[in-house]
Amino acid sequence: MKVNNLWYPKSVTWGKAVTTREVADELSVLSTVTRGDTYAVMENLGRVLSNYMGQGRTVKIDGVGTFYYTATSTKKGVPTAGEVSASLINGVRVRFIPEVERNSGSQVMTRSMVNTKIVWEEWGKNSTNTGNSGSGNPGGGSGEGGLDENPLG
Repeated sequence: MKVNNLWYPKSVTWGKAVTTREVADELSVLSTVTRGDTYAVMENLGRVLSNYMGQGRTVKIDGVGTFYYTATSTKKGVPTAGEVSASLINGVRVRFIPEVERNSGSQVMTRSMVNTKIVWEEWGKNSTNTGNSGSGNPGGGSGEGGLDENPLG
């Protein structure tokens, strides 16, 4: 991906997106809850998250991570703190931080939603790595991100 005349690697997802029904099926196999009950809960999760975050709260889901809103602005800023106002906000983004597992020394060991067995391959080239990503996704995650963000992280 070329940004500001520099080239950066970009992750690419593979295959079609996993559906809510597929996730509900998998969750029902791993728990004692029926697929229908799981699907009903998942279908309403977005509404519940939106309600809490709309109140200005972050939402932390154990084993998943934390969701929160950030504001976006088209302006680069204003000269003084007194000039900052809600009128500078032109949009909102949902941010997500995967849950972190820490060791006894409070050092980050892993982010629980980040598969440690991801295999990165160059698009259109044969892989020299014989590992398996576990998900069949040679590109890792989706390559979202605006030009105003660091494309590497």
